[in-house]
Amino acid sequence: MEAIKELVTNTDWVPLIASWGGKIVLALVIYIIGKWIARRITAFVKKLMTARDADPTLINFLSNVVYAILLVAVILASLDTLGLPVTSLLAVVGAAGLAVGLALKDSLGNFASGVMLVMFRPFVKGDVVEVAGVTGKVNEVRIFSTIMTTPDNKQIIIPNGQVAADTITNYTANDQRRVDLVFGVGYDDDLKVAREVLTRICADHPKVLDDPATSIFVLNLGDSSVDFAVRPWARTEDYWTVWGDILEQGKLELEAAGCNIPYPQTDVHLHAANPLADVLKS
Repeated sequence: MEAIKELVTNTDWVPLIASWGGKIVLALVIYIIGKWIARRITAFVKKLMTARDADPTLINFLSNVVYAILLVAVILASLDTLGLPVTSLLAVVGAAGLAVGLALKDSLGNFASGVMLVMFRPFVKGDVVEVAGVTGKVNEVRIFSTIMTTPDNKQIIIPNGQVAADTITNYTANDQRRVDLVFGVGYDDDLKVAREVLTRICADHPKVLDDPATSIFVLNLGDSSVDFAVRPWARTEDYWTVWGDILEQGKLELEAAGCNIPYPQTDVHLHAANPLADVLKS
């Protein structure tokens, strides 16, 4: 009881609390206002890049980086208001950052790879690519990972390090694509008739391009068929439409023209033994 009474009657701690209370309130104010300003600056940078038709992937990536840098500056300003030695703190943070960096080298590698992807732009938002064994549409390149959506609407998150280190196949980088199809006809069929049918199908299709021209030629003499390579060109967005239509019409019209599309088969020839020869040999 005496100790509590002495603490209440002793007012030496009141100025100390008032001083630190004011610093804490000021630090919170600086943090809240600074965070708001950081968001406004980030939004302005994002709006400016959008107005200049910058790539959406680049806009999102740089916006995240700018906001992270500004937020670190706001936190340091708040700590300086509290009277903490920011310079010494930065030295300690730097030393700790080195240790953390060694421990998180994969994450830092992903960050560096993200910067490289944004700078060299092997793909942009909306492109359909194949990378790291995954095929899908690119949604966003974040600081550490790339977000993709597969054709069956699954979201795939791939570390940027794997994306940058792997071979990237961009299916939508060019406006036109060649459709590679193979049709097999029987050895007894008229190859000229088969070629005419395939040529007419490609020429009549409304989404097959005239330039570059369609290429049709005998590709292979297989075990059970003569294989024609049919290579029409189409706009990238029409690729699968042309693929499916030519494949379906090719089968139907080749059969209507009297051509056979053979199944893989093996002919086995059996030779009967000659009983008389067996007797003479014995």
